[in-house]
Amino acid sequence: MKIPLPMICINGFKVFIDRFFTRKSSALLIWLSIFIGILAGIASALFDHGIVWAGEMRLLLINTYGGGDIPLWAIAIPVSSLMAGTAFYITHRFAPEAGGSGIPEIEGAMEGMRPVRWKRVIPVKFFGGLLALGSGMALGREGPSVQLGANIGRMISDIFKVDKIDAQALLAAGAAGGLAAAFNAPLAGIMFVIEEMRSQFNYSLTSTKSVFMSAVMATIVMRLFTDQDAVVTVTQYSHPDLYTLGFYLILGFCFGVIGIFFNKMILATQDMYLAIHQNQRWRFVAIGLFLGAVFGALTIFQPDIAFSGLDLIPKVEGGQYLAGGLFLLFILRTFTSLLSFGSGAPGGVFAPTLALGTLFGMLFGVGAHTLFPELITEPGAFAIAGMGGLFAATVRAPITGILLVIEMTSNYEMILPLIVTCLGATMVAQTLGGHPIYTQLLERTLKLSMREKRQQTTDKAMFRILGKSKK
Repeated sequence: MKIPLPMICINGFKVFIDRFFTRKSSALLIWLSIFIGILAGIASALFDHGIVWAGEMRLLLINTYGGGDIPLWAIAIPVSSLMAGTAFYITHRFAPEAGGSGIPEIEGAMEGMRPVRWKRVIPVKFFGGLLALGSGMALGREGPSVQLGANIGRMISDIFKVDKIDAQALLAAGAAGGLAAAFNAPLAGIMFVIEEMRSQFNYSLTSTKSVFMSAVMATIVMRLFTDQDAVVTVTQYSHPDLYTLGFYLILGFCFGVIGIFFNKMILATQDMYLAIHQNQRWRFVAIGLFLGAVFGALTIFQPDIAFSGLDLIPKVEGGQYLAGGLFLLFILRTFTSLLSFGSGAPGGVFAPTLALGTLFGMLFGVGAHTLFPELITEPGAFAIAGMGGLFAATVRAPITGILLVIEMTSNYEMILPLIVTCLGATMVAQTLGGHPIYTQLLERTLKLSMREKRQQTTDKAMFRILGKSKK
């Protein structure tokens, strides 16, 4: 019987670790984190290329069979509908925890509240995410990358049989590697774990170094597969005038209010979908088929309100839209982002949130330039600050938002306006009683799980009673 090559490599690596390092040393955890970072980078790179491939195949089918007597939308609608419907089916059938971004599931796992079933989550999240994002839905690739990386971390923990504390560190290391690779942003990946998962992360020098090593290795691998350029190509701005910082603070206050309403709308949208499908598979898949058809049409008629929104950011920052167009796009993309993310499709909300922040930031910058043309000379700078503002208000992770935008756009001289905007957004959101979106999503998931368990217990009791009465 031949042993598969991947198992030979894993067993060989395990023997190497066991021979040269002992459990008394932190070296084991560091080496495993390096290995996890490499695997997370490979998974993220394959996922990224897979999304591009799925989109190209969809366009090839549309262009091959559409045009002339058959309009393009007549082909785009069924193709996207089938892709999204398949994503919804495999998610509900094989790994329901792979739905959505997956980040609340990872936070729950770090607290010991949610299981990590990596054997089924990894393939479902990978292929389900490809189909959902490739269909044109307004979702981001960062959520799947984070969940894939974290599940790879748990896979390595199980293979090497590390203890509970080290397994949690490797789970966090995988999540950091996934986010770092998704956005080519190692510092943001590290800070996301330290800041967003601060209540779950077991802080120690070794666990923190593990997160660092995984994020660095994942970024290196991702850059080997792609390139070292920034994810988003925008104007490189110089240090803004200090007198304009007050405008960035006002922009942050606006995002604080918007972020609270956006989080509430996400939860309301999820409740709406739950009331429709009631966790019945055929209804859940029907929602996927319908959304795929809608976004298939949008990719033909209005692509700016479909997809993740990352490709829209340079156009918005470059001034291709007037104030009216920016406002309309902001409203429409808010609607499509809520429809996509709230549905439970395997995809993230980071990228759509960054696009929304860019739209509102640019709209604010255009308005400020109109009122104060001598003081505000570059409205696009507010678009860059806006990218981090809405993220900070919704996720409640301002430092991560600052680093994420700087690394994604290479606008290092925008750090001061970004700090002012993100901190202003966080202060207002906290003052008004808002809660981080992933904390709310985790609480909602746990409540639904408890409700389902109670319902199952009640059903079993009823069956026993009915069985006894028949006898």
